[in-house]
Amino acid sequence: MIEQGFPYSAAADAKVVILGSMPGRKSLDEQQYYAHPRNAFWPIMAELFAFSGKLTYPQRLAALQSNGIALWDVVQRCIRPGSLDSDIQHSSVVANNFEAFFHTHPNIRTVCFNGQKSADLYRKQVIRQLPDKYAKLSCYQLPSTSPAHAAISFNNKLKQWQQVLTAP
Repeated sequence: MIEQGFPYSAAADAKVVILGSMPGRKSLDEQQYYAHPRNAFWPIMAELFAFSGKLTYPQRLAALQSNGIALWDVVQRCIRPGSLDSDIQHSSVVANNFEAFFHTHPNIRTVCFNGQKSADLYRKQVIRQLPDKYAKLSCYQLPSTSPAHAAISFNNKLKQWQQVLTAP
């Protein structure tokens, strides 16, 4: 089945972009980033940026945008029979247009990856096609917030995700 990702969520003055690989099944069904109830992304963001985890989805996006944070995924579309990153068929991956994104968001200085798969896909599918000024942005791989990545505790993930606050 061909899966189609979401448009980015970003204010024009965003400074950091957080990239996932491709939305999971629950997120695609809900048309919301990180919609799975056990995904730690929104609780971590609520802690980092001091907003209530009970905000509506549009309010959570607005809270991130007001703090200079953009959300997107590396993959625009792909074949993935299931919800796991490991199910993505690499030959089917079409990456999002990062050159256009960075051009329209010139204040982005840092790329943070939500897990290893998004970082790997970005390195393999995106970075070689970018002009140097975008290819040289600071990049940080953070632990996946997915419930499938349960080997790291919430507190440990939260501690590592604090890099988003100190990103250049």
